[in-house]
Amino acid sequence: MITVNPDGKIMVRRCLVTLRPFRLFVLGIGFFTVCFLMTSLGGQFSARRLGDSPFTIRTEVLGGPESRGVLRKMSDLLELMVKRMDTLARLENSSGLHPEAGDPHAAAHRLPSGAGLMERIQAIAQNVSDIAVKVDQILRHSLLLHSKVSEGRRDQCEAPSDPKFPDCSGKVEWMRSRWTSDPCYAFFGVDGTECSFLIYLSEVEWFCPPLPWRNQTAAQTAPKPLPRVQAVFRSNLSHLLELMGSGKESLIFMKKRTKRLTAQWATAAQRLAQKLGDVWRDQKQILVHIGFLTEESGDVFSPRVLKGGPLGEMVQWADILAALYILGHSLRVTVSLKELQSNLGVPPGRGNCPLTMPLPFDLIYTDYHGLQQMKQHMGLSFRKYRCRIRVIDTFGTEPAYNHEEYATLHGYRTNWGYWNLNPKQFMTMFPHTPDNSFMGFVSEELNETEKQLIKGSKANNMAVVYGKEASIWKGKEKFLGILHKYMEVHGTVYYESQRPPEVPAFVKNHGLLPQPEFQQLLRKAKSRFRPPHSSLNHEFFRGKPTSREVFSQHPYAENFIGKPYVWTVDYNNSEEFEAAIQAIMKTQVEPYLPYEYTCEGMLERIQAYIQHQDFCAAPSPAPPGTRASHSPFVLAPNATHLEWARNASEVPGAWPPPHSLRAWLAAPGRACTDACLDHGLVCEPSFFPFLNSQEAFLQLQVPCDSTEWEMHHLYPALAQPGQECYLQKEPLLFSCAGSSTKYQRLCPCRDFRKGQVALCRGCL
Repeated sequence: MITVNPDGKIMVRRCLVTLRPFRLFVLGIGFFTVCFLMTSLGGQFSARRLGDSPFTIRTEVLGGPESRGVLRKMSDLLELMVKRMDTLARLENSSGLHPEAGDPHAAAHRLPSGAGLMERIQAIAQNVSDIAVKVDQILRHSLLLHSKVSEGRRDQCEAPSDPKFPDCSGKVEWMRSRWTSDPCYAFFGVDGTECSFLIYLSEVEWFCPPLPWRNQTAAQTAPKPLPRVQAVFRSNLSHLLELMGSGKESLIFMKKRTKRLTAQWATAAQRLAQKLGDVWRDQKQILVHIGFLTEESGDVFSPRVLKGGPLGEMVQWADILAALYILGHSLRVTVSLKELQSNLGVPPGRGNCPLTMPLPFDLIYTDYHGLQQMKQHMGLSFRKYRCRIRVIDTFGTEPAYNHEEYATLHGYRTNWGYWNLNPKQFMTMFPHTPDNSFMGFVSEELNETEKQLIKGSKANNMAVVYGKEASIWKGKEKFLGILHKYMEVHGTVYYESQRPPEVPAFVKNHGLLPQPEFQQLLRKAKSRFRPPHSSLNHEFFRGKPTSREVFSQHPYAENFIGKPYVWTVDYNNSEEFEAAIQAIMKTQVEPYLPYEYTCEGMLERIQAYIQHQDFCAAPSPAPPGTRASHSPFVLAPNATHLEWARNASEVPGAWPPPHSLRAWLAAPGRACTDACLDHGLVCEPSFFPFLNSQEAFLQLQVPCDSTEWEMHHLYPALAQPGQECYLQKEPLLFSCAGSSTKYQRLCPCRDFRKGQVALCRGCL
């Protein structure tokens, strides 16, 4: 029994007063309950995303048992609140407390109001309980439906046995165990179910056949090709300078070079436009990714660029960018991995998945560092799009080093080869080997006034020895001593503290010079010399993907320029070398620049490559002469070589045009590169397929006792001794380079335009 006193009365009233805020609390609970139910039930119908399997219920969204448990807890909580309200009501009824009739405040909190509130709470609790039962029924029905649908589609979520997709089952097995190894799989909707594996492997990759119950409209609708746009020559390079970016010393150097040559580029563009006339030129979408400037590759050149460090790569890249832009193509330039990924559409993850979109670029110019970065981040798309890549390769990559399997089996594997590209996709600084494409760079042209200034400022008897590394000077003391007898010897050897002992004391060393200062030094010189090296005798060439023997300092200058501008001597032969020095001192020459190293020559060459080189075209049927009964060749009147017959049909799409082909059987131990030069021609590897037949040997009056097809970078060839003919089994191994005394190689040669060795006379 409760004792009635003033404090007690006040206490009971306080309990009744608290019902008003409690009403707000109950209303809040009710609102929350409704929101929760809408979210839970709505989640059942919105859980599936676009692209999800139509019968996959995402349990992390539904959480069936968890949803029902929360509803039950809410119902229990409301029932507990009702019981406590009943206790308060009984307390007030038993206390006999009645508010005074004249007390409006007390009247507002009469017990009947509390009883009505309790009835409402009981109603809400009953509704929550009813809703919980209905949710439970819906969930049970949904799970049952899911079970039936899964059972009905289970046969369609098994790897099919389709001979057109032999790798499908193996790829599904791999996905089962490794799909979490890269987040990119989840990005494309893989969730661990068999159906998600098959959807991915048929719609993102291409190892499995399309699933018949999937909507194939989106997958089959390829993006429409962009309308053809004509490339128009440009002369204003301000936008190109913006595209090149800033922040790196290498880029600063490249932009300065481009600015300095702007006038020469503009004049060259005008001349080439007149030469080409109204020839239609497609504008290409081109990505230029300079991989060696990325932070991931170390960017080792930038800190030394402005001090005269290795400039050859920067010079070439600056000129490539200028040429592509002036020719009128659309450029995108990247020097970071993040920019590369963004431009290619690389999915998030570790690089195992294909690109998220079709490659938007017709061509990609990069280097070996960029090539490696693209392979790591493009997934299977790298194999699909690698035919669009052009690799700027300083030293060149011969076919024996490029073919991965062959290089591994025969000891040609290095850190720089084994990419299985068409060898013509490698673009070199000099025409080292015709197996690659000669990209080149630009040497600044001099006007007549500048030429006269150079003549007047030449120092007497002065020579510049070009060799920036001290190791290049090692073992050349005798050679340099003879040179010193006749003239001053200058050098630009780099060292940090002490003068290298390899550099004789009489050499006036200038250290690394910025390019303008180095050019001024060269213009004062009577002669220039650089000791020749090769991969056989110098560490610098070791590991490069080439085995050519460099018998002179510069084979290009020796073969395509020659005297009086270029003198090739054996510096180990003192008498020969001294005689050459004396002859040079008596010779007067005008400054000379080969056409292919002018702005116009480079524009002409790159324009021809872009318009004619297509490494993505499907292999054409066997060319005439490979196995056909009628050969397109005729024996030359002097019976020394084969020529393309005048009445032979042209080969559609072939470039260079085959009518320029001439074929010789080289002497034993002679490379095709040298055999063609012996006849004033250059080797053309794209012509090898025409000669790769027994008929070609027979027409050269070489009967074959036996004929075999094998993978070898020296084939087609005739084995000595004996009359065994060998034909090439692997097209990627057709090579102008390489020789052996065991073989007489069958060599395809072509003519070339004067001053433009990369192009035949009919190649424009």
